[in-house]
Amino acid sequence: MKRILIIEDNKTLAKLISKKISLELDFEVDVAYKLSEAKLFLKMFNHFIILTDLNLPDAPNGEVVDYLMKKNSRTIVLTSNVDKKFRKQMMSKNLIDYVHKGSVNDVSYIINTIKRLEKNQKHKILVVDDSMVFRKQMVNMLENLFIKVFAVAHGEEALNMLQTHTDISLVLTDYNMPVMDGMQLTIEIRKKYTKNDLSVLVISSNEDDEINAMFLKNGANDYIKKPFSKEEFSCRVNNALEAKENIDAITNLTRRDFLTGLYNRQYFFKKMDSYIEQIDQTNEQFAVAMIDIDNIKDINDTYGDEAGDKSIIALSEILRSCTNHKDLVSRFNNEEFCVVLKDINQLNTHHIFERIREEIKNVVIFSNKGKSIKFTASIGVVIHKDDTFDESINQADMLLYKAKQNGINQIVFE
Repeated sequence: MKRILIIEDNKTLAKLISKKISLELDFEVDVAYKLSEAKLFLKMFNHFIILTDLNLPDAPNGEVVDYLMKKNSRTIVLTSNVDKKFRKQMMSKNLIDYVHKGSVNDVSYIINTIKRLEKNQKHKILVVDDSMVFRKQMVNMLENLFIKVFAVAHGEEALNMLQTHTDISLVLTDYNMPVMDGMQLTIEIRKKYTKNDLSVLVISSNEDDEINAMFLKNGANDYIKKPFSKEEFSCRVNNALEAKENIDAITNLTRRDFLTGLYNRQYFFKKMDSYIEQIDQTNEQFAVAMIDIDNIKDINDTYGDEAGDKSIIALSEILRSCTNHKDLVSRFNNEEFCVVLKDINQLNTHHIFERIREEIKNVVIFSNKGKSIKFTASIGVVIHKDDTFDESINQADMLLYKAKQNGINQIVFE
């Protein structure tokens, strides 16, 4: 489990923050009341982040910050010092943040910051700037926010990087660059990626408001003027990543079945349209299967609808585990599922669905009263040939019906 170190001589506040973190986050919390105690914890453990006061009994003048910087510890300073000059001096160091400890709201801010830093670990950012000094500065700030960073010198390199790393969340680009400037890069990005797919944040010293407006009109999500403060930079980057996460979550809801998390029927057909278009000029084969839980009405009537839901979830997990990441699995309706196995022959198809049938037969779920329940499923499978995809679906559905008529818990394959 990850750990957080709190260095704070106010024991009441330290315990409050520690308790809040333990309740809301999945972290082990170490608490030190002075620098010497903190050094012992730092020798024993690696900490995800350190929250430290500035004035400690054995380090009254902020010496703790310099010590943590030498240790390359990711650090948030907690202080009651509101002097702006001193704050600026502290933020010139490689701190994540400088937080005033004045109220419960400040503790909530710290919790939210840690949550944001955890989420940042899933993101990749591409920095595009012809200044090596400025590139390095931005890379350091972003890596301090737990973000994986790639850095290139101009737009053409950036486009190549986007082709290689398709999971980049945000592009930070300068305006004036050789080969391809930031404006042209933004235009090229928007030819392939929408604002929902990839965020673009422009950073430039240009004072022309028309240029700024042109960037936004051509698809930039936001614009920062140089010079900027570290806090402004961090806030804008974090806001951009949070906005993308929210959009991804909403998009995911429109594509996924609420109970199982599998593709819903509508999005499944959209993905299949793209796949069939992709393999149109090849001889690639794929298998289509319709799968239906046997006698689910009896499960619902005997053990309740929640038991029926558990059987549906259990089946969905089996389908996930038995198929390849490139295959498509969808919940069509109620207890009925559709599976497409891509680039596969008849023999391997039969092996996979026989394994699925066996795993379904052997799985056990439990009712609310602890009663063990077993169930089976019937499967109709067809190798797609020259028919339309809809015709293959209908054929697999007919084979599923035949499996039911033949006595359930079996595969009918054609």
